[in-house]
Parts: sequence; C-alpha cells; structure tokens
Amino acid sequence: MSRKPRGLSARLIAVIMACCVAGVTAVTTVAAHAAATGCQVTYAIGSQWTGGFSANVTIKNLGDPLTGWSLRWNFDAGQAVAQAWGAGVTQGGSAVTAANVSWNGSVATGGTASFGFNGTWNGTANPVPAAFTLNGVACTGGVTASPSPSPSATPSPAPTRSPGTPAPRTVRVFWLKPSDVAYDQRYPNGIANVMREAQRFFKQRLGKTFTLNDPVVEVVNGDQPRSWYENTPKCGEKYWWTVCNMQEELRRRFGLGAPDSRWVNVGEISAEGDGAGGGGGNGWVILSGHDADGNAGINGPMNRWYGGMVHELGHAFGLPDATSTDGTCMSASFYSYPNCTFDQTQKNGMLNGPYGAFLS
Repeated sequence: MSRKPRGLSARLIAVIMACCVAGVTAVTTVAAHAAATGCQVTYAIGSQWTGGFSANVTIKNLGDPLTGWSLRWNFDAGQAVAQAWGAGVTQGGSAVTAANVSWNGSVATGGTASFGFNGTWNGTANPVPAAFTLNGVACTGGVTASPSPSPSATPSPAPTRSPGTPAPRTVRVFWLKPSDVAYDQRYPNGIANVMREAQRFFKQRLGKTFTLNDPVVEVVNGDQPRSWYENTPKCGEKYWWTVCNMQEELRRRFGLGAPDSRWVNVGEISAEGDGAGGGGGNGWVILSGHDADGNAGINGPMNRWYGGMVHELGHAFGLPDATSTDGTCMSASFYSYPNCTFDQTQKNGMLNGPYGAFLS
C-alpha cells in the first residue's frame, strides 16, 4: 500500500479530534478577601551565543490562586528581549514586564507558570536579574497579605485579546523544541522564510493570500525530551506519533481546537523517529524533524520545502490530494516547486472552503 506524500486522511482527522481534546478553562468570580501573595522565580539561561541568548522563566505561586499575573524585573547589563513565547513581554529601557497569555493566567496555590524568550546581550556580561515582582509584590519566597478591592456591582468588561495572542483569521506557526534539544535560531528564521514564500506563492497563484503574525514563528519549549515525542504511541500508526504528540501538546498549552475557527495552525517539531512523517488537514499542518531541518536550510534544496509547505497548506485550507501527478501543487508536482499551480477547482475549493475568509 503506497503512502501519499502527505495529507491527513478523514480517519486520522477523526482520531485526532477524538484523542486531542482542547483544554477549556472556566472562569468564575469569588468574593473579595485579603489576598495572600508570594512567589519564587526561577530564571535559567538555556543557551547563549555571540550576541544572543535564550532564557526560561518559571513562576511558582506561593500565595492565593491567581487569575492573571504580571512579572517585572530589570536588566542591569544592557540585555534586551527580542522574541518571547508563553507571555506578552514589553521592555522600556532596562525595565521588563511579562504578562500572562490567555492559556496560563490561572495559577493555583503551589502551581507554576512558565514562559521563555530570546534576547540579546553585549557579549561581556549576562547576569541573572537581581529581583522580581509579581503583581507588584516582591518575589522573596515568602507570603504577604495585601487587601483586595471591595466588591463592586459594576459588570466586568467584555473579554479582550490577551497580550501576545495573535489576531484571529491568521496563520499561527509554532516550532516545538523538545526539552533536550538546543535552541538554534536557524529554525525559527528558516520556518518563517518558508511561510513567507508560501504566502507570496498563494498571492501569485490564487490572487489572495493568508496573513502571518509578528513574530511569524512562536518558539515553544517542549514539555518532554525528543525520545518521548518519537516513541509515545498516538494516532495509530508510528508515522503519526511524533506529530500527533506535538499537536496534542500545542492544543493543551495554547487552547487550540482542531479545527479552530480563530487560526489555521502550523506546527513543526525537531523530533522524528523511525518512519515518522506529517501532513495537513482540518485547519492544521503538522510536520516532523526532516521538514524542520529542511526549513532551517540543512536538509537539501529549499524548493522541496517551499513546495511541501504550499502542498500542506492546501490541505489545511480544505483541499484533497490530486488523483494524479497533474502539475498542481496538490499532487507530487509540488516536488518541482515553483513549477506547480492550483487549478480553478482547487482555487474555488479554498476560496469557498471553511477557511476562505482567512484569504484576502
């Protein structure tokens, strides 16, 4: 039985939807009281290179449960945040503020919230920040009590998009780096370049294209080592284990659906395993290590990876595989990119499909 180059079958889509249920958080209002606040912060530099570094930050809540958080610190050696994930991060001079995003604002007593970022430094000194405050209270490892505002009958404002959450009707792109894989800037840079090329190609061939975010790629520090993603059974055949484990983690951590009416989602993971692959469909593209390597420019000519992304995005936007090698990008002709196209039926299928409103 031959396997098509990629593309999620209807059977696999059903399995993914059944097995990878998106997390839903219920928000409730409680009576006001004197809130006990306390925290510990772990700030770890994961990797460092000339002019740049990657850091991971974990907040442990020692006080009452939190429904939102804002962590502040100062960089005293000229460091600057360039790109963050898991928090909306702003910087003015040396002062840095990291605020929760939609999926990690609620932190139970004794619970943790984590985020990470890439930064720049002067190449001479990159010290750990000396102090942190959480919601205005110093993180000393102890607990203090602070009065809460009196209850009010004023209704709560309507929910708004959390800092760092991409705009709806865009293509959201993730690179998941397993916990034992070193950060490499070539991956987010390369994946972003492949997405921009696919965006250009859609505009050229379709007359409309999708919107990317800034930054294009959200870097995700995986919860597990590479071998876990590769060897933990998920979605039936081993071909899908790595990418289905990635997708399940992304859905849990970012509150994503499959399909998701807010975004078309693209996930790439730096893990593979024997016989591992990937595919697209149902508003998703999920790709394993050889695609991530190719996007980063370390696995053969780039046209192969440009064409592969165009092909999988076609699936994500609702197209099936072509029935023959017919010159369209939905057939094996994508290997000859940019010498492939979309026929009129395929164009109509995307423009009138479930994500047609994402194309403009």
